[in-house]
Amino acid sequence: MTAVSGSRILLVEDDRAISDPLSRGLRREGYDVEVAADGVSGLQLAMDPTVPLVILDVGLPHMNGLEVCRRLRSSRPKVQILLLTALAEEVHAVDGLDAGADDYIAKPFRLGELLARVRAALRRAEPGQLAAAGVRVDRASHRAFLDDLELALSPKEFDLLSRLLEDAGRVVTREQLLRDVWDTTWTGSTRTVDQHVSWLRSKIGEDKIVTVRGRGFRFRTSDET
Repeated sequence: MTAVSGSRILLVEDDRAISDPLSRGLRREGYDVEVAADGVSGLQLAMDPTVPLVILDVGLPHMNGLEVCRRLRSSRPKVQILLLTALAEEVHAVDGLDAGADDYIAKPFRLGELLARVRAALRRAEPGQLAAAGVRVDRASHRAFLDDLELALSPKEFDLLSRLLEDAGRVVTREQLLRDVWDTTWTGSTRTVDQHVSWLRSKIGEDKIVTVRGRGFRFRTSDET
């Protein structure tokens, strides 16, 4: 279990051609997804303090997404709001950020890109602690521990360890690591990822990060043999 796996996400989208596949994709990633098809019901559901992230369409019936965003932000200042906007609605995206949205993504979008935005939003919403196999990361204090020993990590090593711990027990591809840790979608050489994994292994133990040939890396969970 990761810090964000199982997190509740509210999707407010009236177009089922978007909401149905998007909610299925999010659920496949382990998120608990609730869907609202209009602004009024979406705002009501978004007031639930156990919902850390709201994915909000701009063009909604009964109450548009910008108004939902403004009202939600005034009541829940720490909730993460990811705005969905049509490609031609750049002005709406700017208005949405002014209304309190944390991020926006233009339609049409790739599921992988949206999932990366979701992970980033949930990291902001739930900084907390991550732990597996005797390794623990405290994001609030930016400290990492192996059992009771504090680790001396570079900033990228810390971010890499945090990212692997988020999906402990699951494969994280090199491309995902480049995108989430190095903020790049570059698809060339991934040697920098392998080098940082090697440095990280030297500090936490060679056996904790498993190389999955042709795919990426998997951080062992505490119950693995």
